[in-house]
Amino acid sequence: MGLKQTVGRQLAPRIQELTPGLSTGFVREALHRAIDGIGPLAPAAVAADKQLAEQRGDVERAIHEVIENNVRIAGAQGFATNVGGLVTAALAIPANVTGLAIIQCRMAAGIAHLRGHDLSDPRVRNAVLALLLGEETVTEMVRARKLPATPMALATAPVHDPALDGTIASVVASDIVTRVVGKRLATTVGRRVPVVGGVVGAGADGFATWKVGRYADRELLARRR
Repeated sequence: MGLKQTVGRQLAPRIQELTPGLSTGFVREALHRAIDGIGPLAPAAVAADKQLAEQRGDVERAIHEVIENNVRIAGAQGFATNVGGLVTAALAIPANVTGLAIIQCRMAAGIAHLRGHDLSDPRVRNAVLALLLGEETVTEMVRARKLPATPMALATAPVHDPALDGTIASVVASDIVTRVVGKRLATTVGRRVPVVGGVVGAGADGFATWKVGRYADRELLARRR
């Protein structure tokens, strides 16, 4: 584990104490807003269908565009919330966490929709959240029996297990906060140059979002509509 991840994990609980909204509830709200749409961001399914139309019904090309579009959005918000330097760090961390959660949920939900999954299904919604953890973390959690199955298996489980709702949301919240806090330390404490911090922040958020998108693309198999 890298230095920024280690320090991030140490500081994440403290950040959550200072910003109690960054909890299980915030992750669920981010998921709802990603699926339903918020501000200039169209609902996940609407944005995905637009890409499908532009790609003349080619699902794989549409998924590629969904990933690329959300990577660009993540990079833009990563820059915007990392240019303030040390002075605004405490305010920007919650904004960055919320923004990243919404964007990545929107992307994963769009891919799920294009593969024929019903976004109103709570099993699919849990799968979308699990995808945000990344393949390595999911594999470790399944192996340790902290998660019952992979995102695809969660999406297609025989029945919905309500107990999983809080468990997955809690883990996702902790993971996102840890990554954002760790990145914040690397970009502002390490360099103390706000604009450079913004560039690094954009790259970090964009790359993290790309990894989630690629994982969702591999993991979510097509279902008959």
